[in-house]
Amino acid sequence: MTTKKAPLVYLTRRETFSAAHRLWADDLSEQENRDLFGPCAYDHGHGHNYVLEVTLRGPIDPKTGILINLKEIRDVVHELIVGDVDHRHLNHDAPLTRGINPTAENLVVLFWTVLHKHFNEMLYEVRLRETEKNWVTYYGE
Repeated sequence: MTTKKAPLVYLTRRETFSAAHRLWADDLSEQENRDLFGPCAYDHGHGHNYVLEVTLRGPIDPKTGILINLKEIRDVVHELIVGDVDHRHLNHDAPLTRGINPTAENLVVLFWTVLHKHFNEMLYEVRLRETEKNWVTYYGE
């Protein structure tokens, strides 16, 4: 007798938040920081309208026909990330990002780490869009 394997699907939830940040590496001189980060190194920072995409992977539940309830993804992303960073200065006002240089690269790895604790192996990809032209994607290690 052959058992039918449930199809493997990838489900993505998109959330948005607005935040300010200043990019600055303490190990670099002021001139090196300004040369490397340009306007992103302004003394008081600047802002972005970020787009956060969280993709989960797994088999379709044969009883429900879904991988996971989209409301759960929404609620977890809001509770663990968006509620902490939305309309905040990431260098000063968001406890989640305090102590890191809030580059898109550092943020996407941080967000993965936070979300992986909840979604475990179901978490497949985290993508952070900083602008329409710039984004970074992380798949874990």
